[in-house]
Amino acid sequence: MPKPTLFEVIERPRRLPDEVAQTIMAAIADGSLKVGDKLPSEAELSANFGVARTVIREAVSLLKFDGMVESRRGVGAFVADRTERTSFRISPACFEKRREIVKLLQLRTSVQSGAAALAAELRSEEQLEIIDSAMRDVILANDKGPDKAVEARVDSELRLYRLITEASDNEYFCDVVNMIEANIQNHLRSAFLKNAAAVEFEPSVIKEHLAVVEAVHAKDPEAARIATRLRFGTAAKSLAARRDLA
Repeated sequence: MPKPTLFEVIERPRRLPDEVAQTIMAAIADGSLKVGDKLPSEAELSANFGVARTVIREAVSLLKFDGMVESRRGVGAFVADRTERTSFRISPACFEKRREIVKLLQLRTSVQSGAAALAAELRSEEQLEIIDSAMRDVILANDKGPDKAVEARVDSELRLYRLITEASDNEYFCDVVNMIEANIQNHLRSAFLKNAAAVEFEPSVIKEHLAVVEAVHAKDPEAARIATRLRFGTAAKSLAARRDLA
């Protein structure tokens, strides 16, 4: 007979964007929001939920990935007809081993470098401020070290490149990056955290991230492309070279 325990497993709290997305999904499910309905504006949602507009953007990105909403440029986000959904998906069965992270990083190398090049050309000053804030969060988490801030480090890095991708003004890049991130969060998070703790806290990694952000600042598409390819290419090689993946 198993020995009783004094403690229970602590459930990891959901992130604010997840909470917002779940609330909007519930409104769609109960019919409060119907197919074709326009979501309130980003500013309205931010005020209603009492969260930053960046949280709302992330929540809407999650809903877009799941096929719950669709964006119409210059108009807003609308409740989508899921019967017409044709989103690119990867089966959870593909994500059983950490080797799959290598494949995702290889995919991100191509996709993210193209998005970063466009972001360097098209980003607004407002977007640049948010990207800078995300980069500061990466550095703060990195400074605390893997024992104290590995989750914050991973989440802040994912957010940094999601914001850079959004600045590309190309929804197809956003769709693929959201797909990659969703599969990391839903199927590979534990392995992703362990790998980050092992190899992603090196000073050289921060320099590689900074090179990407600096190229976006400088409006230099080719430098942004090269810096991003170097960052994700290096990450894929480091992970593939680990002995426990052999």
